Amino acid sequence: MTDGESGRPLRLLWLGTYERDYTRTRTLMAGLRRRGVEVIECHRPLWELTRHKAGGFLSPQRLGATGASFLQAWGGLAREQRRLGPVDAVVAGYPYQPDALPAWIFARGRRVPLIADAMISFSDTLAGDRARVGSTAGAALAALDKVTFRCADVLIVDTRAHAAYFEESFGVAPKRMGVVRLGAETAIFKPAPLPAGEPRALFYGKLSPMHGLETIVRAARVEGTPPVRLIGGGQLDGWLADEIERDPPPRMEHLPWVEHERLGEELAGAGICLGIFGASAKAARVVPNKVYHAMSVGRPIITADTPAAREVLQEGQNALLVPAGDHEALAAAMIRLANDRGLCERLGEAARKTFLEVGSEDAVARDFLAAVEGVRRDRRRDGRAQPDEETADRLGTA
Repeated sequence: MTDGESGRPLRLLWLGTYERDYTRTRTLMAGLRRRGVEVIECHRPLWELTRHKAGGFLSPQRLGATGASFLQAWGGLAREQRRLGPVDAVVAGYPYQPDALPAWIFARGRRVPLIADAMISFSDTLAGDRARVGSTAGAALAALDKVTFRCADVLIVDTRAHAAYFEESFGVAPKRMGVVRLGAETAIFKPAPLPAGEPRALFYGKLSPMHGLETIVRAARVEGTPPVRLIGGGQLDGWLADEIERDPPPRMEHLPWVEHERLGEELAGAGICLGIFGASAKAARVVPNKVYHAMSVGRPIITADTPAAREVLQEGQNALLVPAGDHEALAAAMIRLANDRGLCERLGEAARKTFLEVGSEDAVARDFLAAVEGVRRDRRRDGRAQPDEETADRLGTA
């Protein structure tokens, strides 16, 4: 893709401590490069150095060290970005909030828009869904969300449900948001035929409350359900170990970790993919990575029937949707698929077709570029060369 005025390739500067190996980041960059966009990375690793990020960086014991590492990283980034030449936009990747202010300063200095791949609210995730911090810290995180969201010229979110939440909770104008699905890396998550024999249900992910782990474990105890392979670790490690010891589901196995590059193989060997089943407000706004991965491979999916899920999935057409938190409905859906290979094949094929439309690398890049071009067009029309004065006044840098 070229810049509309100069005819040269569009240049996007990914700047900050974003999680470079996160599947969303890799999917989006790959799609943009395929479309001819010059993606320039100016990055320092910080958050990916810890496998499970459930608020540990905010603990009193680690906050000082985290802050020092952050300042050191941005010192290096400040020097490096000066040598990179002109760009058309600065992108602050996930997790966005820590990088918001320095990224905004450098975007303002370059007189280009700041695009924030935000996806989540820190207060919603850490104080709400995961309950890792108390009310005081939660209020501080909500204030951080509000200020950092105002830094961005465009805020990228993953679902329309999230966009509505950001508008209601933080006052983000709809015209400043773009919906870009999480997608999946097609080099890892390749289409594969259903394996022969009895299908195995697969769940993987960080074990956080949003996933509805209790619902999955209880469903796995129901007589007649197919084998369940559960992969992952995290906040609920202790709870899961206690549950398995107390009343082990007869056909469930748990693996603490599998490398991301092997997850495509895991899906190829499974007959059913399990999404998320938590009943929290955040769970209703999310379509997780694993669902797009399964769609790319062409697997039948069972996940909770939520507003976000209904944006890309239709009951009985490309997935089975069950009430959130209902282990009996989940068990019934697994048994239904285990006994109907034809249904599995139809759902998997339809899921793959939907993935190509909304979740492929090309599709997510297309939607991202639409958001970028929209803000650049508005800035040219309005004659603006830097973020709006209201944002500058709020940050005290005007």
